[in-house]
Amino acid sequence: MDTIINNQIVRPELAALDDFASPAPVELSASRYGFVAAQAVRLDANENPYGCSLRVPDALAAFDGYNRQPDPLQRELRTLLERYSGYSRERILVGSGDELLGLLIDAVCAPGDALIVCPPGEPAAHLTALAGVEAISVPHSERLAVDVDRVLATIGPQTRMIVIASPGDFGGATLDPASAALLLHRGVLLVVDETWCEYAGQSLAPLTAEFSNLVVLRSFGAWAGLSGLAVGYGIFPREMVRQLLKLRPGHNLSLAATIAVAATLDGLAEALHNLKRMRLERGRLYRRLRKFNFLQPYPSQGPALLCKVTRGDAWRLKLALERRGVFVRYLPDRPDHLCISVGKPEDTDALLRALLTLVPPADLLEE
Repeated sequence: MDTIINNQIVRPELAALDDFASPAPVELSASRYGFVAAQAVRLDANENPYGCSLRVPDALAAFDGYNRQPDPLQRELRTLLERYSGYSRERILVGSGDELLGLLIDAVCAPGDALIVCPPGEPAAHLTALAGVEAISVPHSERLAVDVDRVLATIGPQTRMIVIASPGDFGGATLDPASAALLLHRGVLLVVDETWCEYAGQSLAPLTAEFSNLVVLRSFGAWAGLSGLAVGYGIFPREMVRQLLKLRPGHNLSLAATIAVAATLDGLAEALHNLKRMRLERGRLYRRLRKFNFLQPYPSQGPALLCKVTRGDAWRLKLALERRGVFVRYLPDRPDHLCISVGKPEDTDALLRALLTLVPPADLLEE
């Protein structure tokens, strides 16, 4: 390993990055407490507890052409997304994970340029560090709203891109059209990550008809139950799609992912029904958590609730819940907060029962 670093076989910018860190999988953590993962209540990953449309496994099982390469231009899939989104397939590009954001950084930013990110929901460090691009953070407010005035004040001569999640990774508010227009009028490329837009029921995509410096990114992960396939797409200016196709790997999306999206859109009513159930359960979860006077949940337009632990220690509360089979997410950047994903009603009930074992009745608030 020393030879790899000292001889600079890998780039020094890569060697300087922190090692990859990931929370322990639920399967491993559950085994520590003597139960299997299937018994765990998983409220830590913004996953759809209802899974994907039943048409997806049927379509994957029925397909017999996995020995063939997928269409590098994704013509059929982009046509389906045109019907779903209402935007021309000539303006749509499909990718995997953070790929589309990485392509945008490579296409727009040169070494020495800067982009503004608004955490939570900022791009991975390697997307900017290896491109020689400075990532300037303008964090959300305490209540997870974008600080538009600070973003505007941060824009400088080297700023080439602004990346904002709407809603943010932990729920919170969406970026309103008037604020987006203020940013767009500065002429910098605005990239709005709308991974959770189906949960919010609103989008900034209509502004793409007015502004040529707006890109909207979306995902089929949590709302459609396809997180395991990491399928995303974006709505771009037409010329941007043509340029990005020069950078994108020819076969960046598997046939399985393409089939799964097509099956989801074919059975859209089922996916939207499950989405409605999650939105209703989000409201119930919020109301119930407010009864505990050591928790302060924030209103959310995404698939999770951010909760401030106002009494006690958030990390210890997370571990205490794990011992009771309920897994929530601890946030090192917000050490007095927990993020709780929306699950099924029975998942909410299990969480509430676990919380009730940890506090005396006097710590509950009346409606």
